[in-house]
Amino acid sequence: MNAKKEPSIWQGFKAFLMRGNVVDLAVAVVIGAAFTNIVNSVVKGLINPLVGAIGTQNLDHYSSCLSSSCKGDQGIQLMWGSVLGATLSFVITAAVVYFLMVLPMAKYLARVEARRKAREGTHEIIEVTELEVLKEIRDALVAQRGSGHDER
Repeated sequence: MNAKKEPSIWQGFKAFLMRGNVVDLAVAVVIGAAFTNIVNSVVKGLINPLVGAIGTQNLDHYSSCLSSSCKGDQGIQLMWGSVLGATLSFVITAAVVYFLMVLPMAKYLARVEARRKAREGTHEIIEVTELEVLKEIRDALVAQRGSGHDER
């Protein structure tokens, strides 16, 4: 019989859920889902009207026909307007995430790291200075002993 007791499935599942990266991932998914509404509003409220000033506000209407006739559902249509709309949504999402989340966090972490290095640098300078003072004291003592031996 085995002396070690195997962890139960429930304990393993609980340990998996309590890992920091699983919780962080869950929070990111929830925030991302909420953030989608903001991005969709920006695209519908700002980007589509700007594009609409040139053409139509609904990008889905932009298409090209590959066959000789594209009336109604007949023919082969490339719906490149839908792809353009999705691409704009992605670029806007990436820009907002970068400029409002990633960039400020990177600057904050850089400042924290600079402060930490400054504190460590100050500590190292103090240690080096103490070492230099001790070397000078040693050299002075050696010089005194050397001059004392010469007088005898």
